[in-house]
Amino acid sequence: MRNTVRQELVARQLDEQIAARYPVGQRLRVLDVGMGQGTQALRLARAGHSVTGLESDAEMLRTAREALAGEPEGIRERVRLIEGDGRDTGVHFMPGSFDVVLCHGVLMYVPEPDPLLAGLARMLAPGGLLSLLVRNADALAMRPGTAGDFGAALAAFETDTYTNRLGLSVRADRLDVLRATLAGIAAPLHTWYGVRVFTDNVSNEAELPGPEELARVFDAEDRAGRTDPYRGVAALLHLCGVRG
Repeated sequence: MRNTVRQELVARQLDEQIAARYPVGQRLRVLDVGMGQGTQALRLARAGHSVTGLESDAEMLRTAREALAGEPEGIRERVRLIEGDGRDTGVHFMPGSFDVVLCHGVLMYVPEPDPLLAGLARMLAPGGLLSLLVRNADALAMRPGTAGDFGAALAAFETDTYTNRLGLSVRADRLDVLRATLAGIAAPLHTWYGVRVFTDNVSNEAELPGPEELARVFDAEDRAGRTDPYRGVAALLHLCGVRG
């Protein structure tokens, strides 16, 4: 449920931003940094865009390649998959090579994100869209608090690190800090959304509800992710910057 909500909301939000910036039917050059299993990369390729996926984890890359192999030839030829680190985009690509750059669920694993973000911004053509999905450091107390672990909730107020569901200690980001960073790398924040306001504590083993109920979940999360004060306590933040 948690990943399904994440992917659906990010897709809706990303499509909204692309539609607002580019003519319908324009084939965009998309770079997906840390693409994981390739969910958003393949979705954008199906929509007609030319997509390059960059992934450092060999197992994730293998999964993405297997998924790509199951697509029709017309989609496969629009996707290029590369094994590499998101901090080395300058090694693989020329500045200004892409219209859209995605970096979803990556920053929490990067101790010093500013150089990575600056490199991503350099990859964008003028007016290009930078899409970031990060863990919300201003809401770290929400998960343990709503689960009834008030000791952990109190501790979360004092930190920007947390233990994820893989058992790894990782880092979260604050909206105001990223807003300043994006302004400093000439890709100022255009808009932002919350992702997973209501469903962050759902068990990984929970089965998806039926189609009608799932549609209600999506619509409630979508509404909350666009509405104050709800979006401010979402587990994840989806930030969209625009290259000046």
